[in-house]
Amino acid sequence: MSNRTTLSVGAAQFASVIGDIDAGIALHLDWIAQGCAAGLDLLVLPELSLNGHHGTECLLETAMSRKDPRLGKLAEAAGPMALALGFIEEGPAAQFYNSSAILRDGKLVHLHRKVNIPNYGKLEEGKHYASGRFVETWALDENWRAGLLICADVWNPALTHLAFQHGATMLICPVSSGIEAVGAEFDNPGGWALTCRFYAMIYGAPVIMVNRTGTERDLTFWGGSRIVDPFGRELAVAGAEEELITATLDYDQLRRARHQLPTLRDSNIALVHNETARLLGTLGVPDFLRD
Repeated sequence: MSNRTTLSVGAAQFASVIGDIDAGIALHLDWIAQGCAAGLDLLVLPELSLNGHHGTECLLETAMSRKDPRLGKLAEAAGPMALALGFIEEGPAAQFYNSSAILRDGKLVHLHRKVNIPNYGKLEEGKHYASGRFVETWALDENWRAGLLICADVWNPALTHLAFQHGATMLICPVSSGIEAVGAEFDNPGGWALTCRFYAMIYGAPVIMVNRTGTERDLTFWGGSRIVDPFGRELAVAGAEEELITATLDYDQLRRARHQLPTLRDSNIALVHNETARLLGTLGVPDFLRD
């Protein structure tokens, strides 16, 4: 395993095809070819990139096992480039998950099942998906370890904190963010721009966020994918249309950022554990709210 100082990364935003996995595979092969031609080390695709946001309309027909040979085909095409994609996963005992996988060198090397399943606004994922139970990370090499969280996972700060406690040196966020998803007063584009910069600055780590584009049913997807450096500076930002953005991440910048603002070093995980256990011991009710 090498320890590269720089990493060439990309985020491809596009509209998915609902209910047609073969068309989705062909679309993914095109983006993989573009990523390989650009010499990328890592290419990130949107949440549920193989199925579409409303892929649950044909969930039973299009859900895939993590061992599905079609995923293997994409992994072979990616070669040494790490590819993060999204799909509806059918796990053991006919449990269905909103999952993102990292493929490389012909195999699936990492899988994350969405933990924070949203049921608000126009989002009704809880009707279809079981919740994931783990936050893990995956090492691209000795320097770069990815924390992979899906959309609403990132809006739960505890999950992001866990990813960095597990050693992440970058945060990968595939999302499916529609303008109308939460409500008219909630600024999804502005919220994601702020959130990406916030986590990058707080943890001194680059953030790669990739959204989808186009319109699906009652949701308008605004694109706006972005790559942010460890100081919270935007290296690349996409518009509203189909697009591949790229940037070079620099591990020396991460070292400087974490030295100047040592949030991770100063995190008191023992205190968090003790206080969480105390809350669980009192049925989750803080002392100041108890009679």
